[in-house]
Amino acid sequence: LMLNRFQGWRERGWSVVDAGTYADAWQRFGGSVATHPLVVERLAQLAGIPVRYLAWEQGGELKAAIPTWGRDLALSKDVLKRHGKKGLFDLGNAELILPAAADAAAPLRHRGRYLSQLCEGRFSTLKPQAEQLAMARTPEELSKKFRYNQRRELRLLEEAGGVVRPVSEFSSVELASIYCDLFLRRWGFVATGAERMAEVIELLRELLIGSVVFLNDAPIAIQLVYRAESPEWISVEYVNGGVDPQTREFSPGSVLSFINTQAAWEQARSVNKPLRFSFGRADREYKERWCNPVPVFRVLSLIHISEPTRHAQI
Repeated sequence: LMLNRFQGWRERGWSVVDAGTYADAWQRFGGSVATHPLVVERLAQLAGIPVRYLAWEQGGELKAAIPTWGRDLALSKDVLKRHGKKGLFDLGNAELILPAAADAAAPLRHRGRYLSQLCEGRFSTLKPQAEQLAMARTPEELSKKFRYNQRRELRLLEEAGGVVRPVSEFSSVELASIYCDLFLRRWGFVATGAERMAEVIELLRELLIGSVVFLNDAPIAIQLVYRAESPEWISVEYVNGGVDPQTREFSPGSVLSFINTQAAWEQARSVNKPLRFSFGRADREYKERWCNPVPVFRVLSLIHISEPTRHAQI
């Protein structure tokens, strides 16, 4: 009874809808990689945790839609952990843009973090979050010297036999193998989601963009980058990457960031849409060279339950 009451409170004003209705809302209002209908549906299936889709209507018109896992937004790391599936897949600290009309002011009562600035006004219950996200600067915001150096590094790499190949040339199994190997070399520990990496890449294949850098026929740099196009903007999520530390003199990671961001900007500008290219949390020095920090929001569990009924939290 207690559980039902909390669920009823959280969903007050919302109605249960199907995946198709959520997908329609996303295509109409827009979203980000981590809320894309395909990403939500396929990764939730992989996790074996069903999604409950909810819609917010005003005057009989759909104004917002959200995918949920219990009291959290779908694909939450906390929920994966609670189900014993920690690190099943990796979306980094992805920017969350939930589909909603600009003026919806829908009361979001499900827990979530890294909710985008674009959610302001669309949802009424957002609280500023301490951390920020690193959002790629426009090419013009990078200094002339910085851009010159990146092009020079690319030229030096190519003169030494380096080759840049699009991810489309590789199978999901090949990409997963390259990524997990280079990630381990770069960081000294196994990549999050390594066991199912090939499967996850295959599931999200149509959103995958970017290139792989080779030197003497060996891969030396790769980044997992996913892209989702909305009616009014493009969302790109750079999840993580790997480089071969032995090739540090060529700065292959930096070269690849330059190639991937420039290509994304060119494509976005060709369709005249703003680009939100997220490098995840603004927590590392190298991101400062590429990105501007942007504020994000969160929704906490809005019920603070007293000790005796704590077991009733869902």
